[in-house]
Amino acid sequence: MKYLIALLLLLNPLSCLADDRPNIIVVLCDDLGRGDLSCYGHPIIKTPNLDQFAKEGILFTDSYSTSPVCSPSRAGLFTGRNPNRAGIYDWISSGPVHLRQKEVTIPQLLKTAGYQTMLAGKWHLNGRFNKPKEQPTPSEHGFDYWFATHNNASPSHRNPRNFIRNGVPVGELEGYSSSIVVKELMTWLDDHRKSDQTFASFLTFHEPHSPIASPPDLVNKYLKHQTIPGQAEYWANVGQIDRAMGELMHGLKQRDLDQNTLIIFTSDNGPEDWMRYPGVWNAHGTAGTAEGEIALRGMKLDVFEGGIRVSGLARWPEGIKGNRVVKEPVGAVDILPTLCDVAKVKIPQDVHLDGVSWDPLFKEEVKLTRKTPLFWFYYNARGYAHFALRDGDYMLLASRDQEQYRTGTPYTPKRYKAIGHCKTRSHQIYNLRTDPMQVVDLGKTEPELLNKMRAKLDGIFVGVQKETISWE
Repeated sequence: MKYLIALLLLLNPLSCLADDRPNIIVVLCDDLGRGDLSCYGHPIIKTPNLDQFAKEGILFTDSYSTSPVCSPSRAGLFTGRNPNRAGIYDWISSGPVHLRQKEVTIPQLLKTAGYQTMLAGKWHLNGRFNKPKEQPTPSEHGFDYWFATHNNASPSHRNPRNFIRNGVPVGELEGYSSSIVVKELMTWLDDHRKSDQTFASFLTFHEPHSPIASPPDLVNKYLKHQTIPGQAEYWANVGQIDRAMGELMHGLKQRDLDQNTLIIFTSDNGPEDWMRYPGVWNAHGTAGTAEGEIALRGMKLDVFEGGIRVSGLARWPEGIKGNRVVKEPVGAVDILPTLCDVAKVKIPQDVHLDGVSWDPLFKEEVKLTRKTPLFWFYYNARGYAHFALRDGDYMLLASRDQEQYRTGTPYTPKRYKAIGHCKTRSHQIYNLRTDPMQVVDLGKTEPELLNKMRAKLDGIFVGVQKETISWE
């Protein structure tokens, strides 16, 4: 596959042609709750830049990440595949787990069409980060230029000192992480991008993941509203994301790049539970809904709605009919086929994708045709559910057999049995249109539908298990 992509880079005639294909920016936040933006109904946090962004594009009400935890979510986004297929089962701490070079990624495919590619922000797809002799770096996954950290910004979002630029440590930087990331993009556009070449940039913000540090002016703005210590700092951290998005849009407009650039904004999973461990005491995100309910069920590490249903915005003035709210379910697993579609990139036939292109939704709201329903499996999930399957208005949940593990702890090879050999059990089904908070299990009243969705779930999972690896 890698040799095929290299050949396409040499032979694809689009690589040297200027046309109407858009520039591309994907903005991925870290632990941002679905209800944390004012355009999604947060009663206190103000996000005017993202509100305007939504008005100029599409707000997806039913937008999903590919996992309820960071590393698998990123693997799913970059590959367009359920992350378990890539062997990324949980968040990566250290050791052998990594995104293997055999996986085909978005930047690799876009490069075949002549796109220049860059990454700025959090990578978190290596157990041995920045050790190219041991594991592939972002360069080997298709990025011409990268400026990244392994996991969180350290010591916090303010003045981080753990960024690596193209393999070289940068040292301490001044400012807040998301603004630093946007500034890096602007510098790259000015100093490295060829003016006649389309580009694809992935801005993977650290905010609002702990350890949180927020601008004092934004914290002071929210102090009078907080009822629990740390709320103001978290709300201000979301405000910092909005500030960085304002800087992004201003920078693109200055460079006359804002009209023909497709920007997708989303989050890697639902919000952190501020009571889960002491270090997240000021993580006060909410899995709220745009329809007015107080919260969705669950949070980060859950395959309930609150853990996987996230904000999703898309803006492209020259290609998207704007000022729309779209209720069709979409997922980050769809981003690869979407970007390949708009960039006129042919996806190799031997790549098994789990997503579909959003291009039909960019002009009007339609029903997407999926061969595979949106599907999740997180072996180490909180609560009873480890599986979820979204098919139309319905969500099927299921637990797994095999040994249980303490949530929040990273994958180890001894846990492979729980992934490679488990089966589904304890199924429940919910109508998310009438019951988005997943309160009323319809299993007893809709047995035929439950059995039909269970068969789909089990069929998909058998295929996923065939691709799993143990990392021993």
